[in-house]
Amino acid sequence: MKIQTFVVILLFFSNGCNNNLQPTGNEPIQSPDGQYVIQSPVLVGASRFGEYLPLIQGKTIALVVNHTSLVNNTHLVDMLKGAGIQIKTIFAPEHGFRGTASDGEKIEDGKDSSTGIQVISLYGSKRAPSAQDLSGVEWVLFDIQDVGTRFYTYISTMTYVMQACAENKVKMMVLDRPNPNGHFVDGPILEPEFKSFVGLHPVPVVYGMTIGEYAQMVNGEGWLEGGVKCDLKIIGCNYYEHKTSYDLPVKPSPNLPNMLAIYLYPSLCFFEGTNVSIGRGTNKQFQVIGSPDYPKGDFTFTPQPMEGAMQPPLEGKLCNGYDLSTLKPEDIHKEARINLSYLLNFYKNFPDKESFFLKTNYIDKLAGTKKLRDQIIAGKSEEEIRATWQEGLGNFMKIRKKYLLYRDF
Repeated sequence: MKIQTFVVILLFFSNGCNNNLQPTGNEPIQSPDGQYVIQSPVLVGASRFGEYLPLIQGKTIALVVNHTSLVNNTHLVDMLKGAGIQIKTIFAPEHGFRGTASDGEKIEDGKDSSTGIQVISLYGSKRAPSAQDLSGVEWVLFDIQDVGTRFYTYISTMTYVMQACAENKVKMMVLDRPNPNGHFVDGPILEPEFKSFVGLHPVPVVYGMTIGEYAQMVNGEGWLEGGVKCDLKIIGCNYYEHKTSYDLPVKPSPNLPNMLAIYLYPSLCFFEGTNVSIGRGTNKQFQVIGSPDYPKGDFTFTPQPMEGAMQPPLEGKLCNGYDLSTLKPEDIHKEARINLSYLLNFYKNFPDKESFFLKTNYIDKLAGTKKLRDQIIAGKSEEEIRATWQEGLGNFMKIRKKYLLYRDF
């Protein structure tokens, strides 16, 4: 037996990942006397080796991974290589395999310096693996940390990979991870004419599903082109349910540096379609709001080039606005909704409303509809806007329910 393989197997047993020892899904763990529930840390799908190593042993695989694909601080690539698994290719999403590229920056193909494995970008000249890329591959494993919003592009990458696997008769496995915004569902439903890489499917902005549950929905609802179905296997988490408060062990992308930013992201990302900065190019990304033209506020900042934001919006301009970094993450988590007040109040006090929204109307792609922009311009209240979401949300909840793997909130 290889020493490396032995180490992996030892880790497997020492971390309690044997499915015979651990309950699956969301089963509670009772104390011996049944008086209380024992709190156990969430085990991500990638840590449950007994569930998937037997399926890929002796197979040639490809991985869709980035810097978040960790098991006990060891990268999945290194873990699998240690187990003797043959990895042909690494497919890299937005921000790259190492997770340091800027928002929207095209990623080039290359090789992983530590392993020599070929790295093919799915955020450069193409969005999906080609038939040639998948030649000889028997399984594609997807293991990336999602944050649960429609415009966060990893679910789009996953969909395109599912499409390629379905068309090329390659099996696909999703190693599931908790969704830090999986404890609520909110926002407008995407309308077909606004379909883009920041929104592929008729789901709300916050969909309240893990990435594994989402993959099942894409497959089950027939959202892959041409009516194809992906041969899909989900390796679920243990000790997770949708109301679980889960702190990510590593930032999921360069501009979501902490849990406060992750919880504010669903509410603040709409500003990406405006002439307002939400802190790219600072050390408080998605925790500040400001613009050079804004006449109010009690905080100033100046976006500058930095790793993950080499050309930040409003670069070099002094922005007036607000610092949200003093808010408590647990308070935002408890809100369990998109907070439109940030956007509505900023628009209300913005002096030149004609220049508030970007001329590209990018906010329509983020919202998945033109209605939100029209409602803001018309001066609608948050309550009036939210009322127009309710029918769509109700219909989506019925669809969502069919694909849940964990106890709901």
